[in-house]
Amino acid sequence: MTDARIPTVRLGARGPEVGVQGLGCMGMSFAYGPTDAGQARAALDRALELGVTLYDTADAYGAGENERFLAPFFKAHRDEVVIATKFALSIPPDDPTRRIIRNDAPYIRQAAEASLKRLGVEEIDLYYMHRRDVDVPIEETVGAMAELVREGKVKHLGLSEVTAGELRAAHAVHPIAAVQSEWSLFSRDIEARVVPAVRELGVALVPYSPLGRGFLTGSFTRAEQDLTADDFRRQHPRFTGANATANAALLEPLRAVAEAHGATLGQTALAWVHQRATAEGLTVVPIPGTRRPDRVEENVAAARITLTEAELARLEPIAAQVAGDRYADMSFASAGREA
Repeated sequence: MTDARIPTVRLGARGPEVGVQGLGCMGMSFAYGPTDAGQARAALDRALELGVTLYDTADAYGAGENERFLAPFFKAHRDEVVIATKFALSIPPDDPTRRIIRNDAPYIRQAAEASLKRLGVEEIDLYYMHRRDVDVPIEETVGAMAELVREGKVKHLGLSEVTAGELRAAHAVHPIAAVQSEWSLFSRDIEARVVPAVRELGVALVPYSPLGRGFLTGSFTRAEQDLTADDFRRQHPRFTGANATANAALLEPLRAVAEAHGATLGQTALAWVHQRATAEGLTVVPIPGTRRPDRVEENVAAARITLTEAELARLEPIAAQVAGDRYADMSFASAGREA
């Protein structure tokens, strides 16, 4: 593994400059089963050494615990990192398993103040609306977020899981630096409308789960038998039962392409995302999640893999054949709102 740093790109017209690959930090303390905190901290350090500067978290990840876990690392490297966190998923005190989507102005201010305190910083570099509350006009939500920018509590704004129309309406209120949506060999619904809107507005795209929540790496086959009981992937339709069996078979062309490059499945899946960005004329910064330094090295190396046109064509049919929805409740995603 070379220590060559990855190149940088800018998020949006006036957003922060970041490494061309970021790091999703959710699994370091939440959702993916038991964590070795020492390994996770080593992964953060290794990522920074390799030029990864965009670190992604959210207040909903472990009810703020993920932000608290990351705070010492951010404090030690404040001038070197771009901190991205999110609001919108309120956790009722009487039921910590539920998430209520809130986009109202009082809640946004409350959430931002709480995140600033947990992160131990005076300003959030990139503040995302995590999910869309359709009962609150997007203009009101972004207006409230823009107030935080004017007050110096937030530098740049982002949106997650929005439609093309919602993005355009939001961008008219205040510049949006980045849109975060699921995009991978298994999930390509945003290509129809969101991707053209992102390109038109000069907004960056930050794909989450570019490795299909680990399924595209081949690290598990059936969630109910391969993952621990507290791993939230056991709730995802794509990873259980007959769907998982069908989807595992779809990895065969990915495996063949990976072998031709002497690469892993995960590296090949990430290389596909990077090349789709070039094909679509977009600034794209995928944020694969990991909690191991060796996986950070593996993922970063994917940015240097170039797939041939024949290989891209071989991978092209995969998404259309995937069995099962991205979520058990697809109202949690933007696809159902796209007119």
